[in-house]
Amino acid sequence: MQFSEVIGQERIKSKLADGLNNKKVGHAQLLLGDLGFGGLPLALSFSQYILCKDRNKEDSCGKCSSCLRVLNLQHPDLHFVFPTVQPVSKTSTPLLSLWREQIKEFPYFDLNRWVEKIDPKGRKPIISVYESDEIIKRLGLHAHEGGYKVIIIWLPEEMNISSANKLLKILEEPPVKTVFLLICSDKKRLLPTIISRTQIIPIPRLRFEEIRDYLISEGLNIASADSIAGKTEGNLIRAHEEGVNNNNQDDQRELFIQMMRACFKKDVIDMIGWAEEAASHGKDNQKRFLTYAIHMFRQSILKNYTEDELTMVSGEEEKFLANFSRFITGNNVQDFSTSFNDAVYHIDRNANAKILFTQLCFQVMRYIHNA
Repeated sequence: MQFSEVIGQERIKSKLADGLNNKKVGHAQLLLGDLGFGGLPLALSFSQYILCKDRNKEDSCGKCSSCLRVLNLQHPDLHFVFPTVQPVSKTSTPLLSLWREQIKEFPYFDLNRWVEKIDPKGRKPIISVYESDEIIKRLGLHAHEGGYKVIIIWLPEEMNISSANKLLKILEEPPVKTVFLLICSDKKRLLPTIISRTQIIPIPRLRFEEIRDYLISEGLNIASADSIAGKTEGNLIRAHEEGVNNNNQDDQRELFIQMMRACFKKDVIDMIGWAEEAASHGKDNQKRFLTYAIHMFRQSILKNYTEDELTMVSGEEEKFLANFSRFITGNNVQDFSTSFNDAVYHIDRNANAKILFTQLCFQVMRYIHNA
């Protein structure tokens, strides 16, 4: 993967390239940010740049033998470490074919998607002490091509204590021309001693225009792309999922409108019927709806206070907000946001959906009349 193929993050691409060109490559770099912002694609493209035989000041050539092997994720001096479900595999190596398959499908993915790939039972993955032993063993060997060795550790926060402690010394004093690229989404779960041995590179969320342009390139119309880009907050994983499920966009809008109307009328029978309908959808669709609702509350506030200058909605959504937005104010927007975010949390933890959505309706009924 070349830098030019990574969506956005121009400043970080330039920083990584400049560091190598000026011979100031940190031996352990922590790419910190939500996985949907592009940590893995950045690590892959930087690895290709490091190993390229004919790179320029801005990017790898994409044509040399090294680039082609990195592109196929089979370069002998590029190593991967990622969480594994221990009963499936103690280390990453036996799962490399599935890892390559996942990246080639789409290099923006999260831990849930990876677990779906490797374990039908959905058990919790970790990076174990067996993996640390493998890393130390690999680094004891000479680079096949006499240059750099690159080790990409995806989600180091999933290392258990034994594994993390075993890596400390080699992170601090790795062999010459060894580069560790750690892709982390939750710094709080990393050992402070791991953090102190790395150069932290914060990865910002992608810009609205970058998400929108990606969605349009994938075949979405401008209205749908604008709506999805607005509610996914710079996260390409979420935007991609919403784009793939774009047929549900109209369904989410109609479900939201029905909920707001029933709650505004205080029609308890309609509210209970609505809750049963919402609960009948799958867990993923329930979460998408709740996220969509939070987006619409935010857009309502923006419409009220910026005169449409900052709203990011489709034409159909704009028509609804013309009448609805006045019911979302500073008096109740925080209540709406808290309740719907709490609902996402409880859905994730397998709450009874019918009870949850019924309770949510009664909360909305109170809030909407407190404008």
